[in-house]
Amino acid sequence: MNLPEPIPKQFSTLINDIKSGRLKIPQFQRNFVWEIKKSANLLDSIIKGYPIGTFIFWKTKERLRSIRNIGNLNLPEPEKGDFVNYVLDGQQRITSLFAALKGLSVLRNGKEEDFSKIFVDLTAKEDEKIVTVDVEDENNSNFIKLTDLLYGGLTLLSKYPKEYHTKLEEYKKRIEAYNYSVIQVNNVAIDVATEIFTRINVGGKPLSLFEIMVAKTFDVESNFDLAEKFNELIERLKSVNYETISDATILQTVSILLKKECKRKVILKLDKQEFINIWNDAIDSIERAVEYFRNFYRIPVSQLLPYNALIVPFAYFFYHHKDKPTGDKQRYLQDFFWRCALSGRYSSAVESKLAQDIKRIDKILSNELPKYDWPIDTSKNFLIDNGWFSAGRSYIKAILCILAYHQPKSFIDNSIVNISNYWLKQANSKNYHHFFPKAYLKKLNIDEDKINHILNITIVDDFLNKRKIKDKAPSKYMLDFKSKNPNLNECMKTHLINLDEFGIWNDNYNLFFEKRVELISREIEKRVIKQEIDSKPQANLEYDVSEEIEIE
Repeated sequence: MNLPEPIPKQFSTLINDIKSGRLKIPQFQRNFVWEIKKSANLLDSIIKGYPIGTFIFWKTKERLRSIRNIGNLNLPEPEKGDFVNYVLDGQQRITSLFAALKGLSVLRNGKEEDFSKIFVDLTAKEDEKIVTVDVEDENNSNFIKLTDLLYGGLTLLSKYPKEYHTKLEEYKKRIEAYNYSVIQVNNVAIDVATEIFTRINVGGKPLSLFEIMVAKTFDVESNFDLAEKFNELIERLKSVNYETISDATILQTVSILLKKECKRKVILKLDKQEFINIWNDAIDSIERAVEYFRNFYRIPVSQLLPYNALIVPFAYFFYHHKDKPTGDKQRYLQDFFWRCALSGRYSSAVESKLAQDIKRIDKILSNELPKYDWPIDTSKNFLIDNGWFSAGRSYIKAILCILAYHQPKSFIDNSIVNISNYWLKQANSKNYHHFFPKAYLKKLNIDEDKINHILNITIVDDFLNKRKIKDKAPSKYMLDFKSKNPNLNECMKTHLINLDEFGIWNDNYNLFFEKRVELISREIEKRVIKQEIDSKPQANLEYDVSEEIEIE
């Protein structure tokens, strides 16, 4: 690796490099946030000859996704094969300088600021503020616009009082002759450049892997922009309620398809052209996996998926198997899905486990039942011990998927319940209802663990009038629904509840709990193919939170 070189650069070189496209701000940099006053202070330091810190540039022939304009000035792409300097440190200062010295209008936080309104106070002494924005009368001959000072020419400058002519000449010379301190990092790989950027910005938010891959895979010739491609995918998934799939999942999928691995270091080393070439097929496979989840498992929204990571092995399957699976393949895939969903499989070490599980998908593609090294307990006792309700837990999401499979109907009018990603993101989701109201059970001194349990949860319409139910006993509020809905008995079966056999009419919560656990554990049993490993006890699921874990 070439050692970084300290290089002095003058005003004209810096400005020309930006204008010509040889100096770029990579897209992974944060938005420009400096207000005009802060930019004026920077110019004040320059005019006084104070140091303003060192810029760090990365010189490379790679083409990254970069900010294409600054203010209202569109910046060109550099010539093909030319070196480009990407700003790793100093973006705010560079943008400030360029906007101020060119007098640009800059959109910042939704508000436009006119950077031509920076002035030099010709009456100010050296120990006073020379560059300012606080000017009441722009025509006051004691003040000159910074841009007029630099580009106004002799005719304009000669209009100022004679006593200021020496100052005007001196200030112009100081700005133009100021040496900017630049450290140039030459020809290192993008992961090294982004690591430098991350270390410099210790106090800030580190770059995500997706931000790095957006920069790395950007390609002008093939018009490939990963950020735009991902946004297009999410827009399409929005129409089928699967828009919460993360960018990490997409990267994992592409990497698994190319390398059968998806650790961070593997993703960073993916060949740019291979990534671009496989993109359309990868996205097609993801969309077919989503369609399969929605239609075969009847999981209506992505927020119910026990793990986003489940998309990866299923996309891999559909990449290699263009048709819907039937027969044994269908059974083996279903067994795989529920073993992952009910075991907390992807709650930790996601990338390592995905690499292992792709070998299992290869077995299924060959019409073989994979062997598993973790047991699944479908018993009533396991469900009782692990069913405490928290909508973020993968085990609970798995049970909710089973409830959703039966397409639960509205207590009010038998219409199919509308389940929404937006509501499910909220802790007090409108889609979840304690069938025996919490307030009612608390009055009976039932334990909290037994009250707030998946066995007491139903998926309901957002407009179910909970205020009307409040702390009423089920026998009372269900009687009210029965008077309005003659098909209530059939409706409740879609919630895996039998009105006449579950002790509801005499408000027997213990019987309700016992009967519902029997029904739901039978539903789990149907979905798993028992193997020898399942005779071993399954560990209790204390940490089965369904969350995105940053790629290792």
